[in-house]
Amino acid sequence: AGNLLPQQVIITPLYRLYLLIDLPGITVSGKLYDSALGLVLIHVAFQSGFCAFVLSNYMRMLPHELTEAALVDGASVWRMYWQIVLPLCKPAMAALATLLSIWIYNDFFWAIVLISTGENMPITSALNNLSGQYFTDPNLVAAGALLTAIPTLIVYFVLQRQFVSGLTLGANKG
Repeated sequence: AGNLLPQQVIITPLYRLYLLIDLPGITVSGKLYDSALGLVLIHVAFQSGFCAFVLSNYMRMLPHELTEAALVDGASVWRMYWQIVLPLCKPAMAALATLLSIWIYNDFFWAIVLISTGENMPITSALNNLSGQYFTDPNLVAAGALLTAIPTLIVYFVLQRQFVSGLTLGANKG
């Protein structure tokens, strides 16, 4: 249900909540506001529903014959999960890892609202600080944007092979 609401709808109450929550000793500011922990929590809250939706739909598409054969062989539920279902979910998890790492890394909205200190901002939101009020050096912003894109490209190219490998189309032929 959290994915149905646009992020802009809940920003005001969430901002006020972040200002009220005290975390002495855990964050530098003592608040959930202006901390990396606050960003992590909001991303976990918003993205876990999407991940559960994608993985449950992917697991429903797995052939039932595989788990039935494991049951006949005497495998427990945990063993079926760890040795059959989880390895077959590699492509879906790689797709989710790629999508979520790119979405969270490129997030601008939550970081610009929930982080005020420049040293606590993620790099994509800190790019906003490269442009001034009266003057902006387009070469500097372009260089910063290119350097910022490198980790995203690395994640994409590393996990690209997982999209194709491990497909279950031929797992129950016969």
